[in-house]
Amino acid sequence: MKRLNVFVDETGEFGFGNKSSKLYGISFTFHNQDDNIKDEINNLNERLKRIGYNGMIHMADLIMKRGEYSNFSIDIRKKIFQSIYLFSKKVPVKFYTIIIDKKYTNSQKVLKRKIILEIEKMFERNKNYFNKFDKIILYYDNGQKELGKILDKEFSDFKNYQHIAEFNHIEKRLFQVSDMLTYIDKLEYKYQNKENLNKGEKYFFSDIRLKKLIYELERKKLKK
Repeated sequence: MKRLNVFVDETGEFGFGNKSSKLYGISFTFHNQDDNIKDEINNLNERLKRIGYNGMIHMADLIMKRGEYSNFSIDIRKKIFQSIYLFSKKVPVKFYTIIIDKKYTNSQKVLKRKIILEIEKMFERNKNYFNKFDKIILYYDNGQKELGKILDKEFSDFKNYQHIAEFNHIEKRLFQVSDMLTYIDKLEYKYQNKENLNKGEKYFFSDIRLKKLIYELERKKLKK
């Protein structure tokens, strides 16, 4: 039985208040269970161990120097980023990200509908890929219950679908890849639409070629 593991994370929220996010994003990392990734995970963990960090990599906090990263130097934070980025390049997986600009969306109802349409478009344009699998396991922690419901509704059309909401976020490094993608693809959207990066983003990526990062990850993405 061919099994597809799907790791999902989101950025932004369903709210439309003054302090709510301008962009809403969902990133998917797809892993064919037949592809052994043990060596890549071991290499990532060894690299992080040498840096002196073994926790979950949370991209927003890492870039903005928040939470457990608040006392980390910019050099250490960039090394942590480089570790998960190189892992994402080497590991045999596929990516897909949905970015919705909320300035063109005026309610939660419209936002939900747009998310559903984008997921259905992903399935339709990549149906040959999804049809290869007999079982789909979705890893999403239901950080946003509304998104969890949408994912269950859309993925339940596949036979042998299972949603796992409780899992070890540190051990599941592919979940952290999805977390990274939500941030990188959000920056790509800003770049393409000539929107300014915030101060923290500019500082973190000052000596990293953002266009190169985006290009290299793009080659592993499913059809848009």
